[in-house]
Amino acid sequence: MLRSSLHQKQAGFTLTELIITIVLGGIVAAMTTSILTLPINAYIDNARRATLTDVAESALKRMQRDIRRALPNSIRISADRQTLELIHTVAGGRYRSSYALDGTGDILDFTQNDTSVDVLGTIQNLDEVNLGSDRVVIYPLSTEGSNAYAGDNTSILNSVTTANHLNFAAKTFPRTSPQQRFFIIDSPITYHCDLSATAEKDKVLLRYDGYNINTTQPTPPSSGSAMQANYLASCSFSYHSGSSTRSALVTLEMVVTDEAGESIRLVHQVHVDNQP
Repeated sequence: MLRSSLHQKQAGFTLTELIITIVLGGIVAAMTTSILTLPINAYIDNARRATLTDVAESALKRMQRDIRRALPNSIRISADRQTLELIHTVAGGRYRSSYALDGTGDILDFTQNDTSVDVLGTIQNLDEVNLGSDRVVIYPLSTEGSNAYAGDNTSILNSVTTANHLNFAAKTFPRTSPQQRFFIIDSPITYHCDLSATAEKDKVLLRYDGYNINTTQPTPPSSGSAMQANYLASCSFSYHSGSSTRSALVTLEMVVTDEAGESIRLVHQVHVDNQP
C-alpha cells in the first residue's frame, strides 16, 4: 500500500499533455515571431527607401542650383531626354546705355566693335570671375544671331577696373538688352544619365563641366565626369521655355532601385527666369 502511494506521487506528464504543451508553445512562438518580424521588416524597408531618397535628392538639389544659375535661354535637352546642358553664369549686372547729364560715361556701342562699357551699380559675384577665360554676354536668346552657344553675342572678358568698368575683346553685339543687362559666363555644364551598365550600381547620373562651348546638340563630353548618383533605373529631363510673362520650367525625374529590388521615384521641378 505504501509503495503504490509513492509510485503515484512520482508520476510525470502523460504523452497527451506533452503534445499539447509542444503545440501551444509552437503557436505562441509563431505569433511572437510574426509580431516582431513585421515592424523589423518595415524598419529595414524604410531605411532602404531613405537611403535611396537621399541619393536622388542630393543629385536633384545639385542640379537645381546649377539650373537656377543658368544663362537665360541656354538650357537644352537631348532627344532621348537623358542629357541636360546649360551655360553657367558667375556674375552679372547692368551696363550703361546713355551718357550722364554732364556727357561723361562709357556706353556700349552696338553699331561697331566695342571693347569696354561702364557698369551701373556693382557687379554681382565679382569674386567668382576668371579674367581672360570668362565671357560677357548681352541679350541671350535661343535664336540665330543671339545664341550664346554659337558665340553670336559673347566676348572674352579681359579686365574689370575698380570703377566697375568692363574691358573685353572687340565685339559688335547684335542686339541691345531692353533692361541693359549683361551676364558673365564661365563654361557649360552637362548632366547625363548613363544607363548602359548591366549592374544596377553602375547605372549613374554624371555631371560634366569645364569644357568648351559648342553648337552641337547636348551630348556628354568624353572625359571630366563626376558621379552624382548611382543605382539609376531610369531618368527623364524635360524643358518648357515659357513666355515673356511666364517662367520656364525644368522637370527632373529619377527612378532609383537598389540591388534588393527596393525602388523610389522622385520628380523635381525648377522654375527658370529666362528674361534676358
